[in-house]
Amino acid sequence: MSTRKTKKLPRDADALRMLESLSRDDPAMQEMVAEERSNAAVARQIYELRTAKGLTQQQLAELIGTKQPVIARLEDADYQGHSLAMLYRIGAVLGCSVAVGFVPRSAGKRNKPREAPIRSPARRTRAKAR
Repeated sequence: MSTRKTKKLPRDADALRMLESLSRDDPAMQEMVAEERSNAAVARQIYELRTAKGLTQQQLAELIGTKQPVIARLEDADYQGHSLAMLYRIGAVLGCSVAVGFVPRSAGKRNKPREAPIRSPARRTRAKAR
């Protein structure tokens, strides 16, 4: 029986960062990596905010009027169906605003998104009525 030696990765190895370095010459792959990074960031923020408030997935689901499996999907880094309406509901319950930013695409450079708070549709309507 032979043992196969494998290279140990550092503890802080980031698969997306590795993919970025491998895909420098492939714009389609770069776009996919950027999208996956965004999905993972949203999922992580929902999880961190929920746990910081001491809520279970079931409790958060009840507070926003949905079911626990929906929260589980939203906290999954591979989930791609985040809707602004759902994020507004989660933010309202957790005492947060939702911010969305557009980042210019540029080859080989990682840009930090410029975030601008976006008000929920209900708040915009009330502001116009004044």
